[in-house]
Amino acid sequence: MNSNQAAAYKLRIAGHSYNEINAKLGTPKSTLNGWFKGLVLSDVAQARLRGRVRQGTLNAFVKRNKLQTHTAENRAFATRKAAQQEIPELNDGDLKVIGAVLYWAEGYKRLKVRDGKERMGHTVSFVNADEIMIRTFLKFLKEILQVPNSKVRLYMRLYEHINEETARRHWMNVTGFPKENFNKTTYLVSIASKRKRPYNRLTYGTLQVEVCDTQKFHYLMGLIEGVK
Repeated sequence: MNSNQAAAYKLRIAGHSYNEINAKLGTPKSTLNGWFKGLVLSDVAQARLRGRVRQGTLNAFVKRNKLQTHTAENRAFATRKAAQQEIPELNDGDLKVIGAVLYWAEGYKRLKVRDGKERMGHTVSFVNADEIMIRTFLKFLKEILQVPNSKVRLYMRLYEHINEETARRHWMNVTGFPKENFNKTTYLVSIASKRKRPYNRLTYGTLQVEVCDTQKFHYLMGLIEGVK
């Protein structure tokens, strides 16, 4: 028995796999198979080999999972990119429909009633946490409803962990409006969740955009009816 074969036997008895021995000594696995034919391994050595097999299976699973995740991410990106190209450049007519649909989904639409009679004064009020939605609705107010900036009132709705000044700076940056357009902040505490839910998902709370103009309100309701 030469030194290479003796080293191979020593590794095999210790529970090393053919791949490990080949990597260490360079001995072909076909040669190792001939050398180790009939060799009985100890329980410790067999346990090590079984552990190697399990680890190899786990590594293969992780590698395959990463590949599948990467493939899924590429497929999702390609799908989104293709869908994005299907939207043409938007015009004023599109903005009118978009603004109406946004208000239909997130705006205050219930008529104000007192003593069983509809009140004459109504307010346009839109609330959201999405920056792009807020910007889009403000663009709709300015360009479609012709609302001057001086008539737009902004109200922050914050949770107790949110710093008011930090949130105001954020929404001032989002809207482009000065501090003068911001009114009293409302602090919210969810009774239903009893503070058990992760309410800090909304880093800057929500912003309410309000315009006190009954005619604009009814015009907006008419746009929504047109969309329906």
